[in-house]
Order: sequence, then C-alpha cells, then structure tokens
Amino acid sequence: MHWDVIEGNWPEYRDHIRAQWGKLTNDHLDAIAGNRERLADRIQEEYRVDRIEADMQIRSFQKFLKESGVV
Repeated sequence: MHWDVIEGNWPEYRDHIRAQWGKLTNDHLDAIAGNRERLADRIQEEYRVDRIEADMQIRSFQKFLKESGVV
C-alpha cells in the first residue's frame, strides 16, 4: 500500500495512527495532515528515535494496515 492512500484519506486513518502512536495528540495529527515526512518528524520527537527507526515504524504500520485489511 502506498502512503498516498493514507494521506488522501487521512481522517479515516487518524484513529489507527493514534492507536499505533498514542503520544500523538489530535493537534499533532491536524498538523501532520497525512504528510508522511511530518509524521516521521513527530515520531522522532515524541518517541526519541532516529529517522531510520521512525521510517521503519511507519513502513511496519503500513504493512499492518494492508495485512489486516484496513486498506
């Protein structure tokens, strides 16, 4: 699954994002607005991980959505 699907349907995926990264607030999600780079930046900041780890988490999340039939 490509990120553009999530970005284009951001309101539908917000709950899934919050379930995965509980430290992200609604204000964070509003600011991210589906932008993958902003999500990675926020994960780095809130979870104190490097960019590689943030990207790996996002890829894993995308795979989970696809495998669970959410997408």
